[in-house]
Amino acid sequence: MVQLSRWKIVVLALSLVLGLLFAYPNALSPEMRAKLPGWVPKSALNLGLDLQGGSYLLLEVDVPAMRTKRIDNLVEDVRVTMRETRINLNSLQREPGGVVVALADPGQQNAAFEALRLLAGGPNQQGVQERQATRVGNDRVRFAYTQAALDSMGATAVDQSIEVVRRRIDSLGTREPSITRQGSDRIVVQAPGESDPAQLERVIGQTAQLTFQMVESDPQLTQLALQGRVPPDSQLYLDTDGVTPLLIKRRVMVSGEQLTRAGVGSDQNGRPAIDFRFDGVGARRFAEATSAENIGKRFAIILDGKVISAPNIIGTIPSGQGQITGGFTIAQASEMVNLLNGGALPAPLKVEERRVVTAELGADAVKAGALSTAIGFAIIVVFMILAYGFLFGGVSVIGLLLNGLLIIAAMSLTQASLTLPGIAGLVLTFAVAVDANVLIYERMRDEARAGRSVIASMDAGFNKAMGTIIDANLTTLVAAGIMFAFGAGPVRGFAWTLTIGVFTSMFSAVLVSQVLLGWWLKTARPKVLPIADAPLNNSAKV
Repeated sequence: MVQLSRWKIVVLALSLVLGLLFAYPNALSPEMRAKLPGWVPKSALNLGLDLQGGSYLLLEVDVPAMRTKRIDNLVEDVRVTMRETRINLNSLQREPGGVVVALADPGQQNAAFEALRLLAGGPNQQGVQERQATRVGNDRVRFAYTQAALDSMGATAVDQSIEVVRRRIDSLGTREPSITRQGSDRIVVQAPGESDPAQLERVIGQTAQLTFQMVESDPQLTQLALQGRVPPDSQLYLDTDGVTPLLIKRRVMVSGEQLTRAGVGSDQNGRPAIDFRFDGVGARRFAEATSAENIGKRFAIILDGKVISAPNIIGTIPSGQGQITGGFTIAQASEMVNLLNGGALPAPLKVEERRVVTAELGADAVKAGALSTAIGFAIIVVFMILAYGFLFGGVSVIGLLLNGLLIIAAMSLTQASLTLPGIAGLVLTFAVAVDANVLIYERMRDEARAGRSVIASMDAGFNKAMGTIIDANLTTLVAAGIMFAFGAGPVRGFAWTLTIGVFTSMFSAVLVSQVLLGWWLKTARPKVLPIADAPLNNSAKV
């Protein structure tokens, strides 16, 4: 174990070079890092919210509102299907999870059931049947979401919301945001360096549900709606001027789900506008909506319940491309494009808690963390030298320095966020690293006291202590894995730093000691083990 093997020297030298290469950018300013050659790593440590400052939001996914919206769409789908299949209704009775279709003619029950069964479709990609039709009595059909679909809506909504929020924050250029689930329906967003929580909340919180719906062209129906008699298949909105009422069909002709791209453009007068393109399904629906039978009519473009444009259809648009105009500024158009490209939220988000960590407070935390790390390192160095002398203690310190270098390099390479609890994990890693040396040295000391030679004592120290070292570090890895899996925010930061430290400390403490002590043994050829006559009180025994 203490032989000066060539492969150990090569591995140690290579780890030192790579450690310096990946840790070096941390010693440079951002301007200097930008000027480095392309092949040189440029990533520095990514400081977390508590060290860098930034914004913190705790969001709640409004799952009940999403379910209500889904059932609204389901009711409208049933209404349109019954109309297209010429089935007469007495009423549509909404109930939790779906709707009951009361038929005017009981003889049409089978036809209604078949039409709704086709509307339900088959299982989704996860094998879950989302909607189903069932006969109720002799003159009604129930069409509703299955219990499995209702149960999965909450978890699916949170997962989809996390992805949408991530894309939206990425569009702001925020570096390494932390977006994690908390509980069953909450999301924690930490955006280091983002000093404007209002903008963050505005970008994240907007649902961005874009729909294209036909405007009712019959003025008599509009007058009846203004008198409070709104047709069941329509809804009143305000036009883009915020004053003129518009009666708009509930049926969605095309939605933002079919968008493949949105971008900032300009209209005929050079004012900012939003260019968009649909996928194949959306292009076909858009062509149908602008077909000959609708030419001369208006269709409304609605974003989150607000009409942003209501142009006249002047011709069929088969290409699936279009433009939204509405007196936008460049900033408004850019923000809307980012929202549309990021995708619509499946459910509204409610801000439960907002917090801002200033850059000054983050700088104070960095100083405190650096000071605590330096003090912990100094205490360990003093202890090791006093307990094992300058030779063996110095070897441990060199291993400790390499360990710190490799941790910084690994975190810079992976761009994992370093938090204040992560610094605590770093200090704990230093203690764990020298613990391996303590186990090895104490075994060497016991063997030397038993009368064994220097080389036999050192060889036994590495061999017999290795099992205990591996066992202790595996236990630490398991604990860190549990914290990372079930923790959030600071707990995960601590667990990640500790995990990296376990691997680097195992490598540096053992390999550095073997190489340096092997070199000393080869060149000095000592007759007595230097630490044999320096007992350590309360020493660790293997």
